[in-house]
Amino acid sequence: MPDEPRPRPSESPYIEFRHVYKAFDEQPVLVDVSFEVRRGEMVAVLGRSGVGKSVTLKHILGFLKPDSGLVFVAGREVSALDEEELVDIRRRVTMVFQSGALFDSLTVGENVAYPMRERAERGLAVDEGAIQKRVDELLGRVDLEGVRDLAPSDLSTGMKRAVAIARALAADPECILYDEPTTMVDPLMALTISDLILKLKRQTGLTSVVVTHDMRLARKLADRVVFLVEGKVVYFGPTGEMDQSAEPLVQDFIQLDEVSFLPSGQ
Repeated sequence: MPDEPRPRPSESPYIEFRHVYKAFDEQPVLVDVSFEVRRGEMVAVLGRSGVGKSVTLKHILGFLKPDSGLVFVAGREVSALDEEELVDIRRRVTMVFQSGALFDSLTVGENVAYPMRERAERGLAVDEGAIQKRVDELLGRVDLEGVRDLAPSDLSTGMKRAVAIARALAADPECILYDEPTTMVDPLMALTISDLILKLKRQTGLTSVVVTHDMRLARKLADRVVFLVEGKVVYFGPTGEMDQSAEPLVQDFIQLDEVSFLPSGQ
């Protein structure tokens, strides 16, 4: 059965940051950060290393709380929720970690099945046959048929990330967060992963946030971009309009990216 066309992004925000400040040891990391992610939209949080990109993701999941300002997810003020209430948010929003964060003691198939088995532990009815069918379906969706019985140690870094994406989808989330999905892989695998994320965006219509320093990835995937410089938002808007930003550091970043893309010898 062909995939149904993904719904158009809604105007209502699924994630919203309002004037968020965060510092560690009096060192500012996020400074008056405000942006929103609409339902069904993919937003890239772009910038160089150490500008607060991953810290932004941790605020969405409630692993960190702002020193001031508000963070909303699915209409709830995450920054005000207790740990028990955050469990529900973390069921709705899943994260694909840079490392993949697979369980080494489980096979690939068992890793993908893990979120579904968690439901059984919560007392929800889960059919084992349905779990196995869903595992095969998800591994097929990320183009990894035939690896379900392998150990994570048998996989390349890129394949581990694809399995981690399949596991995230197994949780039936409303939103997926991607933390530097193309870091530490070769250019061919980076292209494969970006193509996979783009395919899933089109197929599922899930709300998504991708943290990256890869300009080409942001251009390929994102509807809008949040550009951070020293913890501050210097550009927030449509990806296609970023080149017209008057912010010098955004232009420097774009030009450096273009130079890095030139073939050797030019």
